[in-house]
Amino acid sequence: MASTTLARSLYNLPKGVLARHSRTLRTCAVLRDTPTHTGQEFSDDDYRNARFEVAPRQTNDRWAIDLIRDVPPKAVKGRVVACDGGPGALGHPRVYINLDAPGTRECIYCQLRFYKDESH
Repeated sequence: MASTTLARSLYNLPKGVLARHSRTLRTCAVLRDTPTHTGQEFSDDDYRNARFEVAPRQTNDRWAIDLIRDVPPKAVKGRVVACDGGPGALGHPRVYINLDAPGTRECIYCQLRFYKDESH
């Protein structure tokens, strides 16, 4: 009920506008939001919760750093590999990565990993 009063006071809404969503507001207020990738958590009386009257806040738990970690390193036959991140606007400035030292090397922009294929 506090979130209904808060939303009405912040946006100067008439009583009938939020009355039909009061049950949803109470349900959403009971659910605890998962923290975002930056660790943000909003308290139940935060004015930003007025945006989530009909549906609960959705937090993306598939972070880019975890997704790129799942990509296996690419084997390269040469000593130097060029990484541009992908085609067109999806990419980044082209960087050249030296693979002379043993082990994997990663791109400074997209963190794709490369290693020199020793069988070549």
